[in-house]
Amino acid sequence: MAARTPAQAKLNAVVGIIGEATDSEVCSIYLLREGVLELFATRGLAEEAVHVTKLALGEGLVGTIAAQGEVLNLDEAASHPDFRYMPETGEERFHSFAGVPIIRRERVVGVLAVQHAEQRRYADIEIEALQTVAMVLSELIANAGLIDEAGAGRDRIQSTASIHIPGQKLVEGMASGCAVFHQPRIVVEHTVAEDTDAERHRVYAAFDKMREQIDRIAREAEFGVGGEHLEVIETYKMFAYDEGWARRINEAIDSGLTAEAAIERVQQRTRQRMRQIDDPLLADRMHDLEDLSNRLLRIVSGQMGTAAQLGLRQDTILIARNLGPAELLEYDRRRLKGVILEEGSLTAHVIIVARAMGVPVLGRVRGVRRLIAEGDQLLLDVTGGNVFVRPSPAMEEAFGAKLDVRQKRKAAFAAIRDLPPETKDGHRVTLMVNAGLRDDVAALDLTGADGIGLFRTEFQFLVSATLPQRERQQRLYREVMEAAGDRPVVFRTVDIGGDKALPYLTVESEGEENPAMGWRALRLALERSGLMKAQARALLEAAAGRTLHVMFPMVSEAWEFDEARALFEAQRAWLAGRGKRVAQEVRYGAMLEVPALAEQLDLLLPNIDFLSIGTNDLTQFLFAADRGNPKLADRYDWLSSSILRFLRRVVEPARAANVRVGVCGEMGGRPLEAMALIGIGIDRLSITPAAVGPVKAMIRSLDRWALMAYMTELLAHPPRDMRGALTAWAAEHDIDLA
Repeated sequence: MAARTPAQAKLNAVVGIIGEATDSEVCSIYLLREGVLELFATRGLAEEAVHVTKLALGEGLVGTIAAQGEVLNLDEAASHPDFRYMPETGEERFHSFAGVPIIRRERVVGVLAVQHAEQRRYADIEIEALQTVAMVLSELIANAGLIDEAGAGRDRIQSTASIHIPGQKLVEGMASGCAVFHQPRIVVEHTVAEDTDAERHRVYAAFDKMREQIDRIAREAEFGVGGEHLEVIETYKMFAYDEGWARRINEAIDSGLTAEAAIERVQQRTRQRMRQIDDPLLADRMHDLEDLSNRLLRIVSGQMGTAAQLGLRQDTILIARNLGPAELLEYDRRRLKGVILEEGSLTAHVIIVARAMGVPVLGRVRGVRRLIAEGDQLLLDVTGGNVFVRPSPAMEEAFGAKLDVRQKRKAAFAAIRDLPPETKDGHRVTLMVNAGLRDDVAALDLTGADGIGLFRTEFQFLVSATLPQRERQQRLYREVMEAAGDRPVVFRTVDIGGDKALPYLTVESEGEENPAMGWRALRLALERSGLMKAQARALLEAAAGRTLHVMFPMVSEAWEFDEARALFEAQRAWLAGRGKRVAQEVRYGAMLEVPALAEQLDLLLPNIDFLSIGTNDLTQFLFAADRGNPKLADRYDWLSSSILRFLRRVVEPARAANVRVGVCGEMGGRPLEAMALIGIGIDRLSITPAAVGPVKAMIRSLDRWALMAYMTELLAHPPRDMRGALTAWAAEHDIDLA
């Protein structure tokens, strides 16, 4: 690479060396020129195809790699749906194919591909070697002036007009401020090491400095009260001290890379794994490593100037691809008003910390570096799921009006906080909140809720690097009950597995096609009885002298509930027999999320104390529509007559059996949907804390008997637009749905 020869000659030499090293009959380099991938060098394909064969982004296997920035490894190339045969290359006799993107400054600038006549999948070590070579190639083609600068220009801001960009609501709230990018892009200029021992020592020193920073941040983090976010920080520290991560970086240095290139090489592999992980919870763990990689890269390169280190000079909306919890904690909380993430998810560690800090976060905002410039004025409306960029006076006025209304509504909800959620005709509705963290219990006093109708015990498992021990579980449950006082807390036993996989708990069903309907929740817990026994003992001892409310998730048949209850009772007897103080009384409930359970209510109802309907999973199972698929998100409506009729079929026999029925899904937190639920006889709702005020205001403006009569008529002859009909009725009867 250091030889004083033309770039074309170097590329020709590279394809020959790689072809021999991987025992591949074909090795080719494609570079992006004016938006088209051009074959620049090859060993094995027809020489006359060089600089002739061209593919658009997304066209063929090479175009797919460039468009998606991902690796392809195929034992039969022609079987891939994006395969395209290029006759001038003479590639018809080759079957296997592997290709990796060549990336420069976070942008794909080319593709490196190998092919073989025999059907074979390239080994992981061969793919890693190709990715390492691709990194070195990016430096070579940049130095040779072969980077397509015209294409790079497409990444820059195209307009200074006022726009709004949608995103995903991660932490609710509204804020305004100037756009500040979390960190500048760190460009690795030199990839090939001259002295591997020196590079290794640089990495060791950077690791020591990074770990000192993380320890300091963990010590100085101030939240005012304890919470699950503190466990997040401890988990984050475990990643920082992970020897496996350090070993992979050292292995990359051994391959001849500089310290910076080795860190980026491992980081690219992490990003590739993130794209391949279907489970968002596991992907969030990878985001922590991404954050630490960025920190390590800044230290080793000497480019320490993040926005946090430079200091915030005014009210700021922070912009980043992703953030780790430690990086968020470095910012001045007086100036940091909001966060916008290109990625992000509800279960990410940084979101747990942001919620504890009270910082609104909007995620999944695409193209922020192209659409937003440093210093732009931003109006962040996470409640509406938007950010307004360079707002016009009209936008500012509308934002201010909405913020004013929001403040007035909050004041109105605060005014009725201590009033009961009682209808105009005197019917008392039980209004509870959903929770999963210690700090969530504070919402009881803030909202005046009747208790916690759903405490998701799996949160403690999801933010931990190892399986939480029984004593640690018991401490959390006891603290939650003590904080709730005399208000009930309904603990849902752990709902993990399937789409909530844990890195430290392997199950045979990993990789299943439909994880939401897979080996999870009660199904997994009954199989892994040791896990459930430990949780049962923790709950029973934590509730010593109290009434324990516990419910089992995803019950499909009555015998599953019976078996789970028997397991709890056996642990209760075991603890009592050893002189342990346990719950004075245990009230058992089941979650109805699987439609099949509705057909066994005659077997279930005699044995349960309460029934809770999880409308999120139930709805997607009823409609066979994945709620996480954006194309299907609007294909079903909670106010569909199908759902309301199904729920009424559950409510009526439960009422006859004197079993209370509640709803603990998102449906109950929307005033119009909650009104419909009350109209079919449901009088117990467990919702997000933010929804308590609006739903209580709706309840207090409602005549329940008039609504129930209308719902009976409506469901007997349902209109095509059920939502429209209910909205019109609410308006006619002055129901508060604001």
